[in-house]
Amino acid sequence: MNGIDIKTVQKLSGLVALGALALTGCGPEDKPASSAPSSSSSSPAAAASAATGGGSTGGSSSSGSTGGTGGGSTGEVKPGQTFKIGDVAHIPFSYGHSSGKIALSVTAIEQGDPNDLSSLNLGDQVKGKVPYYIRYSVTNDGTTDLSFAAVNHMKGHLPDGSEAQDLMVIGDFAKCHGGDLPSGFTAGKSTQGCAVALAPSASVKVASAEYWGDPFSLGKGVNWK
Repeated sequence: MNGIDIKTVQKLSGLVALGALALTGCGPEDKPASSAPSSSSSSPAAAASAATGGGSTGGSSSSGSTGGTGGGSTGEVKPGQTFKIGDVAHIPFSYGHSSGKIALSVTAIEQGDPNDLSSLNLGDQVKGKVPYYIRYSVTNDGTTDLSFAAVNHMKGHLPDGSEAQDLMVIGDFAKCHGGDLPSGFTAGKSTQGCAVALAPSASVKVASAEYWGDPFSLGKGVNWK
């Protein structure tokens, strides 16, 4: 992993940063307006990854997981455990002063269009790169109110297992809204999230996604592919 290296911070419906950025979880009172770019370090990340010229990398699946049970986990998820796209992992969750349990599922890894990034004014820093949108579903699986917490430790990985570069956007990016949980996110409530991963070229794709929020760590999180 690279050290902290924010290459660009610009304003466009909010701030956009591209490169290696380490963020730590903050309380609801400290949290950013939305999501923002980063390349992994030891914090919440949105990832730049490798794109191929095809549609989405994965749809839904109800089959089992590596080290898990069919259709998702029912017991404790182990660090490094791998699920299929669409499978649900029931995991402990912590963000700032909020803690509880969530049911988390990566529902798709979709290839975007390089032109999607033009509104962010990142110029040569995203030239030749292709955005991928890691879309996921979050359900409050516990009894605590998780209002205004954020599920944003989602990292993309390339086919060879290396980390994809992150792109976190603070503000509004119509193609991919972040993982902020809404007000009233109590037991049983669900919402959708999205993280941006940049592929280095059209010949490489973002092949998998990893959630590495507390109590997990990057490289030892929960994976979907």
